[in-house]
Amino acid sequence: MLLKLISCNVFQREASLCLARSPHVIDPEYTELGEHVRSAGLRQIIQDKIDATEATGKNYDAILLLFGLCGNATVGLQAKRIPLVIPRAHDCCTILLGSRSKFVEHFGQAPSTPFSSIGYLERGEYFLRTGDDGNSMVQTGDAFKEMVEKYGEEDAKYIWAEMHPSHGNDKAVFIDLPETSHLGYAEKFKAKAEEAGKESVRLEGSIRLIDNLLQGHWDEKEYLVVPPASTIEGVYDWDQVVRAKKI
Repeated sequence: MLLKLISCNVFQREASLCLARSPHVIDPEYTELGEHVRSAGLRQIIQDKIDATEATGKNYDAILLLFGLCGNATVGLQAKRIPLVIPRAHDCCTILLGSRSKFVEHFGQAPSTPFSSIGYLERGEYFLRTGDDGNSMVQTGDAFKEMVEKYGEEDAKYIWAEMHPSHGNDKAVFIDLPETSHLGYAEKFKAKAEEAGKESVRLEGSIRLIDNLLQGHWDEKEYLVVPPASTIEGVYDWDQVVRAKKI
């Protein structure tokens, strides 16, 4: 198959590995991690890339979207003539863990637990992913970065702590994938977490969802295939997550 991949660059290392061993011809393109600060803005960026892909005239069999719901950033994305394929995931935590069941197992009772991965340490200006209201949206790092630029790091830390109490959650999770664990980012994360006064927890991740997406193994229980003239609609449950709706 001839495929187009549009992915957040938080997955760039993992996607690169899976691209190298995929039997398909895949043209990859990445969005910047910081774009998550505005869901509507990220949605427009992805839609523009979808439209540009369709405008090339290449006979792509599908456009692969390596994103989750991501704060509704993927809700409303439309396929005009090429099918879209997206994991059934609320956010990148599920994708990094390799399954929804693993997400429920580790985060079901505390979905606002902040987490990180090698991509966040390499591509972001921050080391944790969480939302400033505790709702698991990628906003904390970008908002904190703006505060640092405005007030300086020490004052920003104080203001941030006052504005964003811990809600009793002092854990910070690092999702460590076997393929990149030798690079030592888990240790770097632990040091940063301890400096921030949080307990560091390491979870082993899996590239399974990324690999199957790029291999073309799109089990309907784990991936949504959006046919042409349809759009992505959020379901917001633990199973379906997203569905296709005719335009």
